[in-house]
Amino acid sequence: MKKIIIALAFLTVAAYTTNLSAYCATSAKAPAKTQAQQAQIINTTSLAIVQNPNKYLNKTVKMQATFDKFSTLGLDYKKAFRDSTKYIGILIQRDDVANHNVPLSEMKLFLKKELAEKHVNLDTGDKIEITAKVFSTALNDPWLDVENLVVIKKIAVDKQDK
Repeated sequence: MKKIIIALAFLTVAAYTTNLSAYCATSAKAPAKTQAQQAQIINTTSLAIVQNPNKYLNKTVKMQATFDKFSTLGLDYKKAFRDSTKYIGILIQRDDVANHNVPLSEMKLFLKKELAEKHVNLDTGDKIEITAKVFSTALNDPWLDVENLVVIKKIAVDKQDK
């Protein structure tokens, strides 16, 4: 009986050691994968993506933009489906229009609601940096899942407007 208990204990330790070694090997590789993913991010502009959405399909892009507003535009569209119970859209302003707030409605940007909740204080005109993956070109428009959103510069909001 002692031999069986010792054998089981040995097998348990061996299995644990094997799993720990596999975990450590996977963890050690994780940073290299992250660096490789960062190398695959394409720095571009919103207008470049809109002009040639197929060029960016299934690619991760990074761009700076001016926030316009949260929106439901494009949600629940079957050919590029993002569920309105789990996602919210945002609109950014066109880079090629000065002196007016004109949204770039051709670009569909979706945030998971958890990410959007972190940015509820965004105001029209705030400068942001978006990292997103182009997942569809339905209607010949780019449809993007926002993976990260960073506020670069908040605009000064007149307190009388609030």
